[in-house]
Amino acid sequence: MTPDPARVPAPRHSIDRTDPTGVGRHSRNASRTAWDDSPEEDADGEQAFKPLSPEEAAALRARLPVLSPWVLVGWQVVAGVVMVALWGLLTQEGSKAWSALFGAGSVVVPGALMAWGTTRRSAMNAGSAVLAFMVWELIKMIVAVAILVAVVLRYPALSWPALLTAMVVCLKANWLALLRQGRIRK
Repeated sequence: MTPDPARVPAPRHSIDRTDPTGVGRHSRNASRTAWDDSPEEDADGEQAFKPLSPEEAAALRARLPVLSPWVLVGWQVVAGVVMVALWGLLTQEGSKAWSALFGAGSVVVPGALMAWGTTRRSAMNAGSAVLAFMVWELIKMIVAVAILVAVVLRYPALSWPALLTAMVVCLKANWLALLRQGRIRK
C-alpha cells in the first residue's frame, strides 16, 4: 500500500528537481540541518578544534603525565598476588591457589612482554609506533592463549572459578592505576 501524497509530510530539505545539471542539489533556501557540520563551531557553540599553543601543551603534559606500561603491569602483579593469597587462604586448597596463579600469569606475563616490546626503543614516526603496538598486541594475545591452552592441557586439578576470577581481577587492575593517577573522575 502506497501512502497518500497529500498526507505525507514534505521533506525538511527538498531536492531541487529543476536543476538543469541533474545533480540534485539542495534547494537554496533550505535551512541547515543537524547533519551539517560547521567547521567553526560544534553543537555547544564552542570552537570545534583549537590547536594548543606550546605553553598550553606543556601545561597539559604537566597535568596528565605519561602512564608507563610498567606501572600497569605492576598493578596487575599486585592484583594477582592478592587473588592467589585469597584463593589459597579462603579455600585452603593448593590446586585453587595454583589455578589463580595461572590465571594471573596468563594476564601478567603477556602484559609484561608487550610492555617490554613497546618500550624498548622509541618509534621513528607515528605510523611505526602504531604498527609496533599492533604487532605487540597480537603477540600478547597469542601468548595469553598459549598459556591458557597449556594450563588446560597440563594441569588436571584446574579450578575454573579461581583461574577466571584471577584473570578478570588482573585485567581490571588497570583501573586502579588510572584511579591512583587521578585520570578517572569519581
